[in-house]
Amino acid sequence: MGDGVRYIGVAERRARLGLRHRLAGATRAQEPAEVAESLVALHGTDPATVYLAVGARLAEPGKTVAQTERALYEDRALVRMHGMRHTVFVFPTELTAVVHASTGLAVAARERASLVKAMAMAGAPDAAWLTEVEESALAALARRGQATAAELAADEPRLREQFVYAPGKSYEGVHTVSTRLLRVLGVEGKVVRGRPLGSWTSSQFRWAVAPEHPELDVAGAQAELLRHWLAACGPATEADLKWWTGWRVTEVRRALAAIGAQAVSLDEGTGHVVEGDVDPVAGPAEPWAALLPGLDPTAMGWQQRDWYLAPELRPSLFDGSGNVGPTVWWNGRVVGGWAQRGDGEIVWRLLEDLGGAERHAVEAAVAVEAERLRGWVGAARVTPRFRTPLEKELSK
Repeated sequence: MGDGVRYIGVAERRARLGLRHRLAGATRAQEPAEVAESLVALHGTDPATVYLAVGARLAEPGKTVAQTERALYEDRALVRMHGMRHTVFVFPTELTAVVHASTGLAVAARERASLVKAMAMAGAPDAAWLTEVEESALAALARRGQATAAELAADEPRLREQFVYAPGKSYEGVHTVSTRLLRVLGVEGKVVRGRPLGSWTSSQFRWAVAPEHPELDVAGAQAELLRHWLAACGPATEADLKWWTGWRVTEVRRALAAIGAQAVSLDEGTGHVVEGDVDPVAGPAEPWAALLPGLDPTAMGWQQRDWYLAPELRPSLFDGSGNVGPTVWWNGRVVGGWAQRGDGEIVWRLLEDLGGAERHAVEAAVAVEAERLRGWVGAARVTPRFRTPLEKELSK
């Protein structure tokens, strides 16, 4: 790149990651909301990931479950909702309007059109009927506060209606109106996931009416979301930004220009940071280790991952769809993986070839983190939703 564009190497990128993602010991947070704000979003597809990602970054992890449940379901400092790439995340409440406008509106329009079309092809009631059912279901949800689909169907029986999806196709199936409609309402920002039916590891959720938020301009919301993410994860390439947001490259470039992002030089090519974030960043004062869960937002934060994850480690740590499993980190890079066995033991394996002195330091630090994790997880048993080769092997 031209003169005046600063080069940011791998060591500094790892230092930024450790500090800004609250993984280095001195940077750990006091509250789950602080963790979410530092990461912008916590992956919520697997419910346990939210708690495990928070616990890895709290100074006092023994309070992880209680504090996170309070933030999600009582204080509403955090909200579980659909976001980037049509994926469920947990966001700080103040970002919900930004996420909805920047990424949710386009997805919502496609989802509603798809549902109306599928119902029409199956000879099911029309869009006007669907709107009537939707309004009735939302009113019932408002009365109840939180409810399962079955509970809502007790108030609005038309939610139980079924229709044949993709008739005549190899993937033909029977869909229930409640399942499809609640999904549409979720991406439209009208409902959010509520308290689970079981423990913090349960994937069966109640629904709740979404908190009110202003309707924002799409371009402005995209710029705001990008600014938050680059502050947490920059530097990043256009490819990283396009992948994380799910936007078109023209939208990414428009948002970068809107926030005055500054170009830097990376090993992968041109990267971007928020304005004023080009000064050198020193690493944490002490070396650090972390056990991060499957789908952790740090491990899944960038599309181009060679600077923190060696390509030869990926076959053991990812499933066939590109979902990362539980990982062991050392000073900003992935060095292995971990799992929980049926008796609750946390087991791990180093995959990177480390020298004797470094290996000893890593093993000692990881052992401390494993005991820390086992201590707060307690009697709970966590099996990742997307299982990877190493996790399956270690958990036996």
